[in-house]
Amino acid sequence: MRTYGVNELRKMFLDFFKSKDHLVLKSFSLIPQNDKSLLLINAGMAPLKPYFTGQEEPPKRRVATCQKCIRTGDIDNVGKTARHATFFEMLGNFSFGDYFKKEAISWSWEFLTEVIGLDKNRLYPSIYEDDDEAFEIWNKVVGVPADRIYRMGKEDNFWEIGSGPCGPCSEIYYDRGEKYGCGKPDCHVGCDCDRFIEVWNNVFTQFYGDGNGNYTELAQKNIDTGMGLERLAVVVQDVDSIFDIDTLKAIRDRICEVANVTYKSDPEKDVSIRLITDHIRAVTFLACDGVIPSNEGRGYVFRRLLRRAARHGRLLGINDLFLAELSKTVIEVSKDGYPELEEKKDYILKLLTLEEDKFNKTIDQGLNILQDMMKALEEKKLDTLAGEDVFKLYDTYGFPLDLTKEILAEKGYKVDEEGFIKAMEVQRETARSAREATNYMGTDETIYQHLDNSITSEFVGYDTLVHTSKITALTTENEIVNDLVAGQKGTIFVKETPFYATSGGQVADTGIITTETSEFIVEDTIKLQGGKIGHVGTVTKGIFKLNDTVTLKVNSDLRADTAKNHSATHLLHKALRMVLGTHVQQAGSLVSSDRLRFDFTHFSALTEEEISKVENIVNEQIAKNLTVSTQVMSLDDAKKEGAMALFGEKYSEKVRVVFMGDFSKELCGGTHVSNTGAITIFKIISETGIAAGVRRIEALTGNGVIRYYKDLENKLYEAAKTAKTEPAQLTGRIEALLEEIKVLKSENEKLKSKLASSSIGDIMNQVQDVKGVKLLAADVPELDMNGLRNLGDKLRDKLGDGVIVLASSTAPDKVSLVVMVSDGAIEKGAHAGNLIKELAVLVGGGGGGRPNMAQAGGKNAAGIKEVIAKAGEILSKQLG
Repeated sequence: MRTYGVNELRKMFLDFFKSKDHLVLKSFSLIPQNDKSLLLINAGMAPLKPYFTGQEEPPKRRVATCQKCIRTGDIDNVGKTARHATFFEMLGNFSFGDYFKKEAISWSWEFLTEVIGLDKNRLYPSIYEDDDEAFEIWNKVVGVPADRIYRMGKEDNFWEIGSGPCGPCSEIYYDRGEKYGCGKPDCHVGCDCDRFIEVWNNVFTQFYGDGNGNYTELAQKNIDTGMGLERLAVVVQDVDSIFDIDTLKAIRDRICEVANVTYKSDPEKDVSIRLITDHIRAVTFLACDGVIPSNEGRGYVFRRLLRRAARHGRLLGINDLFLAELSKTVIEVSKDGYPELEEKKDYILKLLTLEEDKFNKTIDQGLNILQDMMKALEEKKLDTLAGEDVFKLYDTYGFPLDLTKEILAEKGYKVDEEGFIKAMEVQRETARSAREATNYMGTDETIYQHLDNSITSEFVGYDTLVHTSKITALTTENEIVNDLVAGQKGTIFVKETPFYATSGGQVADTGIITTETSEFIVEDTIKLQGGKIGHVGTVTKGIFKLNDTVTLKVNSDLRADTAKNHSATHLLHKALRMVLGTHVQQAGSLVSSDRLRFDFTHFSALTEEEISKVENIVNEQIAKNLTVSTQVMSLDDAKKEGAMALFGEKYSEKVRVVFMGDFSKELCGGTHVSNTGAITIFKIISETGIAAGVRRIEALTGNGVIRYYKDLENKLYEAAKTAKTEPAQLTGRIEALLEEIKVLKSENEKLKSKLASSSIGDIMNQVQDVKGVKLLAADVPELDMNGLRNLGDKLRDKLGDGVIVLASSTAPDKVSLVVMVSDGAIEKGAHAGNLIKELAVLVGGGGGGRPNMAQAGGKNAAGIKEVIAKAGEILSKQLG
């Protein structure tokens, strides 16, 4: 048998099924589209669920893919075993009501034995115990002897997830030989050892399960088959584990080079090497697909994997940033199958560097804190770290729960997870809400899902805002109906519509639908599965019936303003890349008639100069009156043209490219102006950060800019009126007022100081003796910290050897404390810093300082009396 590399095997599989009349689709993003049941794509069939359920028509009845997947269920075993990984590629061939068991089984055998060249005598099929049809195909059609076909129970060979399509499986195992076995004489298919490895899984989705053990035959039977690419490579390359196949070995070897270690020289280091090998693949692909590290949802998965890898780099002796360097190897060995890795290389490397650097800045401190916590556990003879301590590591030092658990487990300690969860209830609740438990597709059930799948809508609104079409469906909010009458809310579906449905960041069109006697106000336009476009609104006059011919009219003013803002986002995107660098990628947008919002990947706030440059570039392109044109072309041709694509967007083979002269080229299905001059003017009104590595710009165009400046003008006149001057003299007037305030403030401070000094005699009457040390503890009204220190200096001269404690408040939530201790008092045990630590707690604050001088702030003025009362008691403890 010839040895093939991972990239060769991927191509061979896809080419084979292409020869069997399958449409080969590129891998979908790791971010699920319209599926709330998943945080990340975890199986080859997951992105295709709408085709299995019939909610969407597949582009072809036969499809083949190689899908990127991430699973973290067995993350604790990654690195410790030869088989566990979080990131993997799943090869799959699918049939949506086309071929079934005979073809699927025959083709899987053909590919493995004739294309790859695996020894037939080392392949063993398994079937579901009651699936006699599959047995007959394996035995009679393929020719596998009956004693080599294993019947297995429901747990092993029946695929189902809750309610939804399900069915029996037929797996194919490969015998890798006795050298990988457990040595038992009865070692066979199904043994837990590494001898018999599953290389293929045919899933026959022929039933609908209600989740309670009841099954009905599906009218449309489907095929969902596939195998792990890495696992196939292990067999073909005859290596010990997935970490020895060519692509992963290249990453593994680079880790050893960076860490200056040798693989298989130290079992503990091998665990770290394998873990980093897996995790750097995962985070590289997550970054490429637009996942941003965070403390919730899929961002938490990203952060968790990256920080585990960073920590294991430390265990290997790597103290500098290294993950971006390793990512270069991941990109190099994977770009044949995933060219987008090379396209987004700059961004990926920047994001990984930023996140690793952020972790490195706190990891040493956090590890030291954790070491202290473990030492305390040892001293107290405890085996569990309290939840609040775990949360402190998470919240302050960025240690994910799993990382803390992992470190503690290495030393034999456990974690109080219940306490941790309580301490971070808000964060965990947010994370859980990102993965809602709903139905099979993870979407809430609506009346629209009961519409006939054959109903589709075509958008014809690029060139016209008025169109005549026929009603194909009508619904109220909870049922499909044959008519809608005046006063009713509902949704109208037509064959062709000029109304743009919310998508791609552009908000929906509004307008009216009419007949000669009826009127329907369109308040929203929605895009639904299966190519349906719904016009949501209210009947204001007459009646609308199924099959009526209607006139659809879009609100032209709102469409025009929306188009200006949408076209401006394209210019903005290009300008940002010119000013900030090619790592900038669009990460989201919202385009409406009144403004535009543009999210993009960047790692620091823009300076005023950068904002000005971006704004000027956009306005220059507007002034050039560039022609805006569109072309429909293949995705590959669009990329060759240099057209920008969006993170996580699902593109078909034919895409629409929007050109703005030679300046901007982007894949986009939205509506635009005919030339950039129609935008008129562009103004950025804010730039903020919304997540790690993601910035947001809000901006205006055309009439929005005019309204913005008119509003500013009104505020300017109002401010001038309040300051009793003219707008032209407002700056000078403000400067004069500030100078007056400064003078008055200075005079006020002088008066306060004089008043405080005059009361020194009264204050000195409060001196008390504490174990032979003079203590002056006093509440002095309305002095800030500077005033308090000045007064303390004067009192120290009067007091001589001793301790001074002064407290003051300038507001109910603004307290200042000062403690001064003479050298003689220090010799007797007094310590200003330690004294003020205990006193500050009484006013809800904190602070510290040197033995002779300390200060603190607080938020509870009511506690000042207790400070004065307890100062002597605390000082007494210090003096012994």
